Amino acid sequence: MFDWKRTYDTWHNQFPTHKSQPIIGITGNFGEKGCELAEGYYRSILEAGGVPMIIPPYEDKDALLSALDHIDGLLLSGGGDINPLYLGEEPSPALHSINPKRDLPELLLVKLAYDRQIPMLGICRGIQVLVAALDGKLHQDIATELPNVKLLKHSQDLPREYASHHVTIEEGSVLEQIFDGNHELFVNSFHHQAVASPGSLLKVSAIATDGIIEAVESNEHKSIVGVQWHPECFILRDDRSMMPLFQWFIGEAESYRATVRLHQHMLTLDSHCDTPMFFGEDIHFNQRDSKILVDLHKMTEGHLDASIMVAYLPQGERNEETYKSVTSKTNELLDGIEHLTLANRQHIGLARTPDDLYELKREGKKAIMMGIENGYAIGHDLSLIEKFRQRGVVYMTLCHNGDNDICDSARGEGEHGGLSDFGREVVREMNRVGMMVDLSHAAETSFWDALKLSNVPIVCSHSSCRALCDHPRNLTDEQMRALAEAGGVMQVTFYNGFLRTDGQASILDVVRHINHAVQIMGIEHVGIGTDFDGDGGVPGVANASELINLTRLLRQVGYSNEQLRLLWGENFLRVMRQAQAQS
Repeated sequence: MFDWKRTYDTWHNQFPTHKSQPIIGITGNFGEKGCELAEGYYRSILEAGGVPMIIPPYEDKDALLSALDHIDGLLLSGGGDINPLYLGEEPSPALHSINPKRDLPELLLVKLAYDRQIPMLGICRGIQVLVAALDGKLHQDIATELPNVKLLKHSQDLPREYASHHVTIEEGSVLEQIFDGNHELFVNSFHHQAVASPGSLLKVSAIATDGIIEAVESNEHKSIVGVQWHPECFILRDDRSMMPLFQWFIGEAESYRATVRLHQHMLTLDSHCDTPMFFGEDIHFNQRDSKILVDLHKMTEGHLDASIMVAYLPQGERNEETYKSVTSKTNELLDGIEHLTLANRQHIGLARTPDDLYELKREGKKAIMMGIENGYAIGHDLSLIEKFRQRGVVYMTLCHNGDNDICDSARGEGEHGGLSDFGREVVREMNRVGMMVDLSHAAETSFWDALKLSNVPIVCSHSSCRALCDHPRNLTDEQMRALAEAGGVMQVTFYNGFLRTDGQASILDVVRHINHAVQIMGIEHVGIGTDFDGDGGVPGVANASELINLTRLLRQVGYSNEQLRLLWGENFLRVMRQAQAQS
């Protein structure tokens, strides 16, 4: 007789030491009896340290979203052909075994998981679903579409748990790292559809000797890998040669799970965002709007709690008539920020102080603060500083790209040799009313003058490191040390041209600048100011939905949870508290 109660007692007694494991959603196939799943999938996930959960092929939107809220990784299993109508194509005569139940829910799952940065592993049909969902191209049938290619036998007669051919792994790929630097891998093969082009979001990481693409991975440093073979079959004969792939996947899911939990328990603040620049373009902040990099959906997906949205004023003519127009424009943009928060008050609130931010997070809401980019907004009227502060403006960037009446710009002509006499009055008045002085965009001479004059620490809301990218907008190591000694904060920005002078920057460059700033200034004086919607954003952190990727990468290179709290807002809010305490 099976004593199942003894098993229950044993498991129950072990519960206090139970370790939480990442939950992996596996897409189920659909057969004559309904949802089904081959044994190798869940055995491989279990052995790698994950908890397998089957996601049946259903199209219920709320259920799909809820499933993604409860998993830490998505495994796309193998199966029949994809309906070419979903690819914008008519069917090839060689097409067969289309499963009409699976295509739509799986394509939706991939897109939604991609937006949420959930790690994904696609197997056989799964690689094709990844590519189709992420704007790549498929061969409906390689034999008929590639008549001049001498193809391997891509649908083997051997049992599934045996390899039939080998693939070559690309140098420098994630797949190469997974398989410990090996460039040759022996795999099985059961397909006639295949990847034709991975598109812009994915890249090829392995090919067969006949040139057929056998593996893809993210082109943006995300946790996405797809393989054309069936790695889960090998475990059925105790062959563990494919376990590194599943172990990598579970490791990425663990990292994602831990980072989501960290974000739930810390405040994340982006100190500089230019979304108000798009207020006149019919944007919809309560939707996932492709025109902007920050909206409620993207903030939620990227676990961003708060953003300082700025009223940006490009530098123009300096006369009384223009000043009236510029001040009016500033108030119009600030009105727009207030309207945005009121229109979405169930989900977002306007914050004026650090305490407001924490209260909104406790309420489960996102937060917006207001800033001004370019002191040009006040013209020559000191009284406007107090009026803007009373509206809730927390900082003002003294200049932009061009000298103004306050100071010299990093991109200006050196008109004043630093702060003007009026600029000195501006800094004193900002100190008096509790508005932070922001020196991003300022010339070095202006920086040194303001640092010496201000009786509270100053900030650079969106700047990076001159030592790594020689741009006049970036801070030298000398400036960074002095800023730290004065108690200030530098917020690393994501603008491509401020991260590197050659080629396309990526999330790796963002981390490089953060590391350098921390090394020079100390962890207490560095933060994050994306410049999203002001041309900020690079692959890996291209919009607010991808910010959790940065936290994951910073954890991987050794930053502790407490250090991440400092980087993600506590440093900046310390200075804000000091400034507001002077008021």
